[in-house]
Amino acid sequence: MPIDPEVAVGADLGRSSFSWTSSDVLLYHLALGAGADPTDDRELRYAYEDDLRVLPTFATVAENFHASEPPAVSFPGVDIDLAKVVHGTQSVEVHRPLPTAGEAVARSRIADVLDKGKAAVIVQETTVADAAGDPLWTARSSIFARGEGGFGGERGASDRVELPDRAPDVVVDTPTLPQQALLYRLCGDRNPLHADPEFARAAGFDAPILHGLCTYGVVAKAVTDAVLDADVTRVRSWSAKFAGIVLPGETLRTRVWRDGGRLLVTATVVERDEAPALSDAVLHTTG
Repeated sequence: MPIDPEVAVGADLGRSSFSWTSSDVLLYHLALGAGADPTDDRELRYAYEDDLRVLPTFATVAENFHASEPPAVSFPGVDIDLAKVVHGTQSVEVHRPLPTAGEAVARSRIADVLDKGKAAVIVQETTVADAAGDPLWTARSSIFARGEGGFGGERGASDRVELPDRAPDVVVDTPTLPQQALLYRLCGDRNPLHADPEFARAAGFDAPILHGLCTYGVVAKAVTDAVLDADVTRVRSWSAKFAGIVLPGETLRTRVWRDGGRLLVTATVVERDEAPALSDAVLHTTG
């Protein structure tokens, strides 16, 4: 049986200890394109150690920041070709502003395995606390495995976000750098899909593609800068669905709708007729 939900759901994926420094945070922000205007005080909050603030999406790379090998993934009760799955969704909820340096412990588990008929969705949850045991963040991610559904599991509720029937309140265009993927891979994801042209062609792409989590961070920063005056401490959570690829050097167009205490967001690629990049994205704010 390729997927056994009785074994998979709730399975403990282990515990890991890790640490990070302000240099790691600075590199992460630079890999998202921070510091494009090096005299802007708001940009220097990301790119200079004086008054450094941590964008909450740093939580997606902190645990594996110093990894130098391509990622390997395996799950109890799941016997599928994980080389063929794609990152489906990502969310991060921060329980307080993230410190610029620290030590932490992460505990991960399989939160759910969903049967979408023609595909399976595996949901992983990671909770992170500091050395004193105080919560720092909770992250949830899902991977989408085509052709692996039909195992008799729950389908799960729809996670589609309905957008208001009006023009967005904010539209932001963010150019990515041609070397963006080469920078971002130094944050712990050395998958050759993002650096090796031959590997990318073998995978069906014309060129190396940008990491989905880089797009996730770039858009979070764009929304934080445009709507929250670059105050990262106002971000409580950020979730998004990966809807398509981005090539390094392309421009992301981010649309934002205010909806009470949350911001509804989409991101598209300008150069490819606004092909979707992120969808069903929501940023919850504090205060």
